[in-house]
Amino acid sequence: QVQLVESGGGLVQAGGWLRLSCAASGDTFCISSMGWYRQAPGKERELVAIITSDGTTNYADSVKGRFTSSRDSDRNTVLLRMDRLNVADAAVYYCYAQTRTNALCEQDDYWGQGTQVTVSS
Repeated sequence: QVQLVESGGGLVQAGGWLRLSCAASGDTFCISSMGWYRQAPGKERELVAIITSDGTTNYADSVKGRFTSSRDSDRNTVLLRMDRLNVADAAVYYCYAQTRTNALCEQDDYWGQGTQVTVSS
């Protein structure tokens, strides 16, 4: 089992920035990928950024060049720096972790409780 706790959401004006952080606990040695998803009202949850176990980071096209995600595997944390925010970025942001399958672990998906990001125009 893996537990994920996000922090850092809030209200920001368009053009501003926010930084989200996510701390993982539990069976963190099972984690392969970590990243961020978001869900706006009336919309499906969508990928924002994902960092694989080899360090490759993939971003949604809508955030490329504005958002930066980093991962500290030793501290089991993942960060999301969001610059030049616009109203379309407003959503609940969820931390995500996928665990691998091996002798000690099973593949599964884990989610944080979500943190609200509000962008005012």
